[in-house]
Amino acid sequence: MRPVPRPFSVVDLPERAVMGVVNVTPDSFSDGGRFLDPERAIAHARDLVAAGADLLDIGGESTRPGAEPVTAAEELERVLPVVEALATDGRVPVSVDTSKADVAAAALRAGARVVNDVTAGRGDPELLEVVAAADAGLVVMHMQGEPRTMQHHPHYDDVVGEVGAFLAARLDVARAAGIRDDALLADPGIGFGKTVAHNLELLARLDSTARALSVPVVIGASRKGFLGRITGATEPADRDDATLATSVWSFTNGARVVRVHDVASSARVVRLLDVMARATQDGVAA
Repeated sequence: MRPVPRPFSVVDLPERAVMGVVNVTPDSFSDGGRFLDPERAIAHARDLVAAGADLLDIGGESTRPGAEPVTAAEELERVLPVVEALATDGRVPVSVDTSKADVAAAALRAGARVVNDVTAGRGDPELLEVVAAADAGLVVMHMQGEPRTMQHHPHYDDVVGEVGAFLAARLDVARAAGIRDDALLADPGIGFGKTVAHNLELLARLDSTARALSVPVVIGASRKGFLGRITGATEPADRDDATLATSVWSFTNGARVVRVHDVASSARVVRLLDVMARATQDGVAA
């Protein structure tokens, strides 16, 4: 029998946490269709936990640039078996990557403990009430536009200031809906309606964003196109070394969570950073 999910709190997460990505979709940019079959997705998620994931993010609708939306029914058909199996495992908290209230509600009933919403509650305002009623966690993310159009000439006067102000405002809306402060996280939305320069500035000034927000920050730069443009790696899977660099940078500049496809390397980074944080002239403190 699946245990009843307890209320989510960020205190459940380690100081540096790795979120493993599980795309149960046919068209995700990084692994298009490899894990569309629920059994393969479940097996992959368990491999990510074995590799060191602290939580899992299960998505049934691609949010890559140009992606077309899917119905709630189709999204549920993809994610529910995966969420149920992983929640029954009970090894790490399960997050559902959705902007639909109906999908969030069903996933939370199935055992998910976090909702990761790329629209920050704007896509379906009822989603915030669903999260509050379930005493679940919520990741609010910044996105300029929507997936089909977000990379069509994104523009900011001050990308760091505008993204930070948006996140602060959406966090206030989430609190007003009844979501506990210790259940909230914020994601600047690397690659979501941003140019290469915007992404780099957000990462370069991540420490100021992390200080300004009163909740933990999530960074999801894994395998994204801007890394390919910088390094020349045309295939998403060839960008894992660049992703690893963003994990190191993010953790050392105030991020609490990195959302990645290749969990093992970022988990090793966490272990190394934890050891270095305890290092003294005489060795490593207990």
